[in-house]
Amino acid sequence: MTHHAGVHEKGSFNLQNLMDSIKKKEDFSKTGAIGLFIGVARGENNEGQKVQKLTLEAYEEKANETLEKICDELSQKSGIVDVQIHHLLGEFNVGDDLVYVSVAGSHRPEVFSVLREAVERYKHEAPVFKKEQTIDEKGNTQESWVSEKQESSSQ
Repeated sequence: MTHHAGVHEKGSFNLQNLMDSIKKKEDFSKTGAIGLFIGVARGENNEGQKVQKLTLEAYEEKANETLEKICDELSQKSGIVDVQIHHLLGEFNVGDDLVYVSVAGSHRPEVFSVLREAVERYKHEAPVFKKEQTIDEKGNTQESWVSEKQESSSQ
């Protein structure tokens, strides 16, 4: 049984797992809309450097606890049937899926607003850490840890 939130090693959880989990919910019949956010590995960082790969790590116990708490709290909102956040960990190439956030609810307005809140909250609250490997025009690579706060303040 998949929990409605957590961190997973790359390859152990995918979009089909998420959809299956949503549709197996006891009160799924109340659902009229499912909103989905899929975070993917971007090929360019905020400084315009070419990203070659990403490595994602987490303080897993705390990340699982935090993601569960966010989902539990948001699931209590009016019209919401289910909220799930699943963050992948490991090494990722450009274009690979990194995170799945889903919200199932009675109507789309509630689904969209809760989906946005879920994404913003996991990015700021969950202890998931990202290391970028960038490559310059001469082929030199450099690795550095990236903070979500740095990332979101420049967007």
